[in-house]
Amino acid sequence: MNITKEQIDNLNAVVKVAITKDDYQDKVDTILKDYKKQANIPGFRKGQVPMGLIKKQYGKAVLVDEVNKLLQDNLNKYLTEEKLDVLGNPLPKQQDDFDWDQDELSFEFELGLAPSFEVPLKTKKAITHYKIVADKKMISEQVERIQKQYGKLVSKDTVSKKDEVSGKFVNEEEGIENQTTLEMDQLKSKKAIDSLLGKKVGDVVTLKTKGLLKEDQLLSSILGVARDKAEDLNIKVTFTITEINEREPAELNQELFDKLFGKDAIKSEKELRERIIEDSEKQFEQQADQKLLNDVTEYFIENTKFELPAGFLTKWIQMTGEKELSEEEATEEYQKSEKGLRYQLIEGKVINDNNLQVQFDELKEFAKGFIKSQMAQFGQLDPKEEELDNIAARVLGNQDEVKRLSEQLMSQKLLNLYKEKANLKTKEVTYENFVKEVYG
Repeated sequence: MNITKEQIDNLNAVVKVAITKDDYQDKVDTILKDYKKQANIPGFRKGQVPMGLIKKQYGKAVLVDEVNKLLQDNLNKYLTEEKLDVLGNPLPKQQDDFDWDQDELSFEFELGLAPSFEVPLKTKKAITHYKIVADKKMISEQVERIQKQYGKLVSKDTVSKKDEVSGKFVNEEEGIENQTTLEMDQLKSKKAIDSLLGKKVGDVVTLKTKGLLKEDQLLSSILGVARDKAEDLNIKVTFTITEINEREPAELNQELFDKLFGKDAIKSEKELRERIIEDSEKQFEQQADQKLLNDVTEYFIENTKFELPAGFLTKWIQMTGEKELSEEEATEEYQKSEKGLRYQLIEGKVINDNNLQVQFDELKEFAKGFIKSQMAQFGQLDPKEEELDNIAARVLGNQDEVKRLSEQLMSQKLLNLYKEKANLKTKEVTYENFVKEVYG
């Protein structure tokens, strides 16, 4: 077997593979002999079928199969040994009227090669790294939410502005019949508020869905309809009141602090506020870091210039999907995926240049940290190390989970690298201003 490469340009090459009978004939003969032993052909006893008949019936198929295996194994070995960084997979060049009976079989494969480029981490333009702080207003609102959540309900005779009103929404035409609890301070519509104020259990009011709530996304849950349906809903619904309650805020005392954080972890309102600041800013840090990662990614895509073997990749997309695409469809598909491909190459370059690796021990510790944070959400604040090890072992036994966690850990490594080496400017903002500035 002989393999040679013809370089077309920096991004395209053709590999030529020449296979002779010596490369495959022994293997083909061995398989055909096995076929002869097992063949059941009418008119012949098992194992007594003439080899000529076996070759006529199975020879070509066995030959093609063995040659294809040789091609696959040796082509992959060649690409590895020559350290060729290919995009997609080698594409066989079409050969019309190919003669499988010739002594030497020749095959050609098109290669799309990865471009050569550099990624300077010290960006020319300073990229904003947000530091989100919890302001006094936010902390006070969070304290009020906690007091409300853990407060007790006091039954009322009539509806006032701060009450929680339970009842049933009905609209027969739209198939709406949903029992829910409506908080008066969720309402945006002044007409709706006025309609409910002073009402008693058993009273029925008619409300318009359009502009009913301060947060439109809550409409689907109070009406019991799908979110996409609720988005455009502009109808009248009846609301029959079944219960009226005022929520009396919980006292900021040791009993409440212990419920929230465990025995004696917090001992005063001051400590509670400090803990809320600490927890909030940890969450904010994750959002700010994700924003930074996205911004660095976009910067690299926009400012790292290199060509791609577009013609090869379009052809590869056209020929290797579940169904063969037209040239126009493949071109459109390539244009959709080009940005993602560019970033995969850039990310791979950064990872290789900076020797970033995910080791199993650190992946296990990363998984344990993730598990611990999940358990904390369900009140398990201090799980035993043995318990964490056992859960992590089960998680890491699932290859999909290993892939997902490895990607998350690599993203964290990239983020740490960018924080260390990229040209960043820190900007301190409140969460409210961060949302306005980033999401409009």
